[in-house]
Amino acid sequence: MTETSAKPSNFNVPNALTTLRILMVPFFGWALLHDGGDSITWRLVAFALFAAAMITDKIDGDIARARNLVTDFGKIADPIADKAITGMAFIGLSIVGDVWWWVTILVLLREWSVTLLRLSIMKNVVIAAAQSGKIKTVLQAVALSGLCLPFRQIDGALDVPGDVLYYVSHVLLAGAVAMTLWSGYEFFRDAWRQRETIRTTS
Repeated sequence: MTETSAKPSNFNVPNALTTLRILMVPFFGWALLHDGGDSITWRLVAFALFAAAMITDKIDGDIARARNLVTDFGKIADPIADKAITGMAFIGLSIVGDVWWWVTILVLLREWSVTLLRLSIMKNVVIAAAQSGKIKTVLQAVALSGLCLPFRQIDGALDVPGDVLYYVSHVLLAGAVAMTLWSGYEFFRDAWRQRETIRTTS
């Protein structure tokens, strides 16, 4: 069997889930921004879409590795889908006033610069996901999920618990931003080291 014929088809479950996440981005953004972000119902819909995207991100990666379904399409589309949905969350939450714009700009600059560099060098340099990057992903997912929920819009008995959970989400977001910057530094450092190693040995 040749190397070409042994490659898995792009038409598989992990890639379908990745494509679904990309298609969910505009619907998630619309739900989050509906009625200026003040609709409790649509904020819950936005939360559900974002949570589903984060869950399928984990599932498609596990399936692809377990069943040897890793494809070139998946390597490119998966990080794009991940950055698109989280980027929409950051931008949408900044528009409705739940996240400072400087935080969104800082995080998006880091995320897309790392993604573009990874895609540009992945044929020559393979950089394994660092533990800091995994922690960053979890913190971002939990913090953004919490901020998508209508904690500030609810009244009555849930008013105080809602405020507490809202500020807890911001504490988690601060941790996510710190880990985002640190993992970005580690990525660029490791990419530079591997580049220098290849250059000196070639």
